[in-house]
Amino acid sequence: MSKRRKIGNGFAYLGLILISIVWLFPFVGLVLQSFRGESGGMVNYLVPKQFSMVNYQFLFSGASKFLRWYGNTLTIAIFVSVLQTLVVICVSYALSRMRFRGRKLLMNIWLVLGMFPGFLTMICLYFLLKQMGLTEAGAVPGLILISVASSGMGYYVCKGFFDTIPRALDEAAILDGATRAQILVQMIMPISKPIIIYTALVAFMAPWCDYIFASYVAFGYESGYNVAVAMTRWVWTNDYQGYFTRFCAGGILVAIPVTILFMCLQKYYVEGVTGGAVKG
Repeated sequence: MSKRRKIGNGFAYLGLILISIVWLFPFVGLVLQSFRGESGGMVNYLVPKQFSMVNYQFLFSGASKFLRWYGNTLTIAIFVSVLQTLVVICVSYALSRMRFRGRKLLMNIWLVLGMFPGFLTMICLYFLLKQMGLTEAGAVPGLILISVASSGMGYYVCKGFFDTIPRALDEAAILDGATRAQILVQMIMPISKPIIIYTALVAFMAPWCDYIFASYVAFGYESGYNVAVAMTRWVWTNDYQGYFTRFCAGGILVAIPVTILFMCLQKYYVEGVTGGAVKG
């Protein structure tokens, strides 16, 4: 390796190290402050003078509804992840493998509608949910319904992955007497693990991080909050200085499931993204 190349690599590694430090600094601060034991006032230093589990104890105590909020978020995320993945797979398979009148028009309409931000429909959706009793106390099933009902429009990546699978497999199975459902379940899905996992992860992340629509649907009903809404209202309606370290502890607990999922499934996530980006 030439001297010039070694110097270039050295500067590249130095730049990457600096970027990593800048990127990790807020997360390190969040973790450290979640273990801060001393109380009183906003933190003006990074490393706590006293390490303690008192903030985590508060979250799991009866003085906080954090477990209820966390349970709401987990329930919404799991149901949305499972149901939305099923809907997206079925819609993507139909658009990829079947040819029917209006198929192109339907795809174009969905493409245009997908360009509009979802929050433009919030007022309309809120009144629809309110008429069905799915706001405030019914916020959890309401958020599940809204997330799943519109999931068919997110077929793009999944359809692109299905387009890369040879249609000869379907034709051979049809000749053997297999139905469309059997082809999808027994042939297509087993070899589509990357895109299924990618779709499930994306579906899980959306309600897990949702704040705008979740706060709109819960509309001040504390028991219907998810963690994003609850923790924001928490520091807004209480003493921010006293709740800052508890907010940090809650943020750590919220990040744990997503971090574990991505660490365990990142291989399939990348394969799903790259495979779905190829158009057949």
